[in-house]
Amino acid sequence: MSRVFIIAEAGVNHNGDLETAMRLVDAAAAAGADAVKFQTFKAEKLVTQTAAKADYQKHTTDASESQLDMLRKLELKYEFHLLLRDYCRSRAIEFLSTAFDIDSLRFLVDEVGVARLKIPSGEITNGPFLLAHAETGKDIIVSTGMATMGEVETALGVLAFGYLGWSQPGLARFREAYASAQGQSVLRQKVTLLHCTSEYPTPPEHAHLRAMDTLAQAFGLPAGYSDHTEGLAVPIAAAARGAVLIEKHFTLDRSLKGPDHQVSLEPDELKQMVEAVRVVEHALGSPLKVPQPVELKTRDVARKSLVAAEVIAAGDSFSVENLACKRPGTGLSPMEYWRLLGVVSPQSYQVDDLIAGGREPR
Repeated sequence: MSRVFIIAEAGVNHNGDLETAMRLVDAAAAAGADAVKFQTFKAEKLVTQTAAKADYQKHTTDASESQLDMLRKLELKYEFHLLLRDYCRSRAIEFLSTAFDIDSLRFLVDEVGVARLKIPSGEITNGPFLLAHAETGKDIIVSTGMATMGEVETALGVLAFGYLGWSQPGLARFREAYASAQGQSVLRQKVTLLHCTSEYPTPPEHAHLRAMDTLAQAFGLPAGYSDHTEGLAVPIAAAARGAVLIEKHFTLDRSLKGPDHQVSLEPDELKQMVEAVRVVEHALGSPLKVPQPVELKTRDVARKSLVAAEVIAAGDSFSVENLACKRPGTGLSPMEYWRLLGVVSPQSYQVDDLIAGGREPR
């Protein structure tokens, strides 16, 4: 199995503060994550003045506050991105951010120079936004929370169309691009799908990790998991199930004010998750069921051989009474038991002597 790519999702848990954002980078790097990801947006371009908060946001923030006002407090200034990008380089961790509007997308690509892009679940039906992502030519991670299989396929069609540089966009052309050999090829090269359940927090019984298999098999693309459950068990299980990428929210302190802190891991927990995923990577190993070199030394000790249950003289016939199965496993396999019954022994054996292949008869 190739190495699982782990994204430590800082999101908006910086609360708009650069120093907090840098401390989040420190925590992600110390935990051993491959990348730390933020969110890039201008609140006025993301929501209307009357847009309601999600239920979990009402619970974790001032319920009387509008979503727009909440998001204004959580914006990460454009100039902060450049400082964070450089700081990530100094900490040997990849800087990523999710754009939520076209201007922010262009900023991330043209000014920040991110290596790859992430499309959040809420944008999977935003055709113009999907197309703008693909037209950058960057690798794209697509989160599929709340989406049907048909919506995922349509989104992939938009991405294929954009990557191929085709003209005259529209649903028919997107379907054509998705169905084309060129479209399928470029999707395999560029796109990773993330299974996700968009509930904060997600009860484990609603995680449905097997949906990763469905996505991978249906679309022929690598699949990973964006986790919103509490604790470590589910993302570790996702790695064991073959996720190529794990994304998990983290915070410096779950007691901080803000919409996502309560459903995030704290730094020590993030480190535990990364360490556990790395163990799982090694544990998955090969799909071949063969004796492993490390267990060969145990085989002779743990298995059994055919031995003499009583004294056997040369010329005696092997029987139920004079044969037994005992350790060690360095002699004749007990699978030969029935073949030997009634066969004349060419030599004599003392009790516990290995039959035909153990030590020399006394």
